[in-house]
Amino acid sequence: MTQLARKSDTRITLLGRLRAKPDDPDTWSEFVDWYGRNIHGWCRAWGLQESDAQDVTQEVFLNLSVKMHRFCYDNKGSFRAWLKTLTRRAWQVYVTKQRKAGRGSGDEAALEVLNELKAREDLTRRLEEAFDQELLKEASNLVQLRVEPRTWEAFQLLAVQGLSGAEAAQRLQMKVATVFVARSKVQRMLREELARLEEQE
Repeated sequence: MTQLARKSDTRITLLGRLRAKPDDPDTWSEFVDWYGRNIHGWCRAWGLQESDAQDVTQEVFLNLSVKMHRFCYDNKGSFRAWLKTLTRRAWQVYVTKQRKAGRGSGDEAALEVLNELKAREDLTRRLEEAFDQELLKEASNLVQLRVEPRTWEAFQLLAVQGLSGAEAAQRLQMKVATVFVARSKVQRMLREELARLEEQE
């Protein structure tokens, strides 16, 4: 059995795996890589220098690692709201510390920018996109395990790479109608899998 197949036996999204095993270093590493780049990118986009953005991102995950054991899921996306709140607080704390250390008005301006509605909405958008992309990745992995390789390839050629039905059919040596049936089948399975994963999270 492949590693992917083993993961599919239990909750396989990063959030689900962290909930089940909050001390697992591999899951934490993947989680930090996946969500960290979005938090770091947000910090940079809203005025923090590279080293400061790295510090804030690290602070967020230090807070998460301590508090993850006590976090209770409620099936309403509250983890995402919690992660957003932790990120904003970590930035606020970091900038406030820098201001107290006498680092100048640039940090005060960054703190003011952080509190703007536009910045908060941007953070929410970035984290939601990361979450949605993770769910799509996991759903795709699960569906790929359940369909024939050519069915999956037909979906990839049509829906992902944008080939025409005739081009995909020629490449796969299939009938054009069969290629479109394969795409529809995979799309339906993806919708079902995404709905199931969203219910779990």
